[in-house]
Amino acid sequence: MRKLSFRSDRVKCVDIHPNELWILATLYNGHVHIYNYDTQKLIKTFEICDVPVRTGKFVARKNWIITASDDMFVRIHDYNTLERVHQFEAHSDYIRSIMVHPTQSCILTGSDDTTIKLWNWDAQWALKQTFKGHTHYVMQIAINPKDDNSFASASLDRTIKVWQLESTQPAFTLEGHEKGVNCVNYCSDGDKPYVVSGGDDHLVKIWDYQVRYTYLFIGIFVDKDTFYLKQNQACVKTLEGHSQNVGCVAFHPELPIILSGSEDETVKLWRSDTYCLESTLNFGLGRCWTISCLKGSNNVALGYDEGTLMVKVKKKISRTEKQCNFIVLVGSRRTGHVNG
Repeated sequence: MRKLSFRSDRVKCVDIHPNELWILATLYNGHVHIYNYDTQKLIKTFEICDVPVRTGKFVARKNWIITASDDMFVRIHDYNTLERVHQFEAHSDYIRSIMVHPTQSCILTGSDDTTIKLWNWDAQWALKQTFKGHTHYVMQIAINPKDDNSFASASLDRTIKVWQLESTQPAFTLEGHEKGVNCVNYCSDGDKPYVVSGGDDHLVKIWDYQVRYTYLFIGIFVDKDTFYLKQNQACVKTLEGHSQNVGCVAFHPELPIILSGSEDETVKLWRSDTYCLESTLNFGLGRCWTISCLKGSNNVALGYDEGTLMVKVKKKISRTEKQCNFIVLVGSRRTGHVNG
């Protein structure tokens, strides 16, 4: 794979187009860039607004880019013509996250106003639902790939909440981070009901969202009352290694790898089966803010303080050790070798 590394102002979000060889990057300076990672060229760039554009997504079935920014507006552009299709004020504070529903004509937005909102573009962008329950900024939203009626949200109130689209209240809450939670992502592996999160406590946590609590038997007292201690058993594993806030996480959709990006300027690769740290990558582009993976591809897009990078995570089988190795490629140069 040839190298794709473009310098720019701080990148707040990246997204990979499902059909075209494109990466979308939304920037802190209010601009949007689209790169072709085959030709390694910047093919489209335009200004959205004069404040940070914190999130953006391709909507391939409509030829759209949807962005959200610190002026509280959601904007929809045709990515072929760059014409603005629509815009509307969606929240009363900064918008941090957008998720496009995979089958329905709607998007979810999460904001510093502590709410999540559901908007339907077939109904002239009508507000269909407002989800309330967080007490601090909503930093990221993720839709469950195994149940698109369910989604998770990460918040600086130190929780991850899991929701159903038909209910304005959370179905349940995952608690365990010691500080704010910045990011959340679902595992698409068929037999693992897991989400991964990253927080300001420098930790990465893996959760089983089907296991909420267990009860530990304490004893039967004189009055014959039985006492149990409620325990949060949903946290499967805590991964330690970053030295600063963890801002982005992802289960790789094709390989047994978890990726985490941090303000310590590194991206770490962890095995999703053993939870061992496999590699630490530092490309010299500053803090890592965003990760995007694409099902059916080993490519990973990364967004940093100083630009956008595409890497390829390649699995290799050792003939002598009969173990899986993972090689991170930038261009034709190996930048990290991982022994499984």
